[in-house]
Amino acid sequence: MTISKYIEQAMKNSSWIRRMFEAGNELAKVHGRENVFDFTLGNPSEPPPALFFETLRNTVAERNPAAHRYMSNAGYPETRDLIAKSASDGLSFEISLENVIMTVGAAGGLNITLKSILDPGSEVLCLTPYFPEYRFYIENHGGKFINIPTDANFAPIPEVIAGALSKNTKAIIINTPNNPTGVIYSAEILRNINEILQSFKKRTGNTVYVISDEPYRKILYDGKTAPKTLDIFDDVIFCTSHSKDLGLPGERIGYAIISPRTQNARELFDAMVFCNRTLGYVNAPAVMQRVVGKLQNESVNIASYEEKRNIFCDGLCKSGYEVVKPDGAFYLFPKAPGGDDVEFIQTLMKERILAVPGQGFGLGGYFRISYCVEKDTILRSLEGFDRAINSFKQ
Repeated sequence: MTISKYIEQAMKNSSWIRRMFEAGNELAKVHGRENVFDFTLGNPSEPPPALFFETLRNTVAERNPAAHRYMSNAGYPETRDLIAKSASDGLSFEISLENVIMTVGAAGGLNITLKSILDPGSEVLCLTPYFPEYRFYIENHGGKFINIPTDANFAPIPEVIAGALSKNTKAIIINTPNNPTGVIYSAEILRNINEILQSFKKRTGNTVYVISDEPYRKILYDGKTAPKTLDIFDDVIFCTSHSKDLGLPGERIGYAIISPRTQNARELFDAMVFCNRTLGYVNAPAVMQRVVGKLQNESVNIASYEEKRNIFCDGLCKSGYEVVKPDGAFYLFPKAPGGDDVEFIQTLMKERILAVPGQGFGLGGYFRISYCVEKDTILRSLEGFDRAINSFKQ
């Protein structure tokens, strides 16, 4: 064997999302792409806002000879300053550009954070269900993934988190609105978690960093708002990208913000900038930095996603599926009829419907549907979902 044993095993256990996507390609060869209902990938269907294209044209038209050269590994100061000003809105304190690092998407932000804080054997708590790449990111940097269950509505249980803390706990990842459930964690629960972490810090001297992964922060429904994790948590690193809110996943542009209240904030900033370089990202893409800095108040058409959520939720509930209606993001996480998520996914495939089993997100017995697709795809799939659940009632 020429490859690492760890990578060999990781590949065997790798993303169910991609596995189902590939299965969809095979179905498409037989039935035609238009006759396959693929709800596997969270690949935004809404185009970027009009101002993005205008800003991109103006940026590309600039004839600044230094515009495409190397820069500070933290990113352009002017972009970081714009983001800091936007992020400070509504906070009880000010974010400065010295708290902001431009990253290669939210994934880049998460990885430079984990690389900066983890020692071999350091534990990172992750709330179930979770984005599956978290495990690989943590293990990539020598950490130990700790699975933390949530309640029946997928909300964190502060007492369970308190019981999981140990001398080796270095961080907890918070993802709200959540992938795969679309649930927004309440401000009250998040404040309780912060109190637990600060009490633990006072008692043991150990800082547990909150890594808040929030790429869906602007994709919210029913007039709801997402709590400001930067204001709630004392020791927090906020990571996000513009993949979802501006519809730019292929551009790989995001940022990390280290709260100025965070323990050793300056030291952590320096470490994360260093890791930006040594992990091979070097810096976030230059053109996109100059574009997105001017678009902090923009977003894709959220109403379109909300309409698709409503169509899907109403249709599935009418057929008898049990699903927690999401507050944001663009995913549904229904219970799998019969309780075996992999078996039910196979049943859906007979209807040419592709979804992802919940065990891919650390919670069997459920399955994930991504509704960032055309509305017609959702409408035409509902009969197949109805036949699938009825086959389990017989």
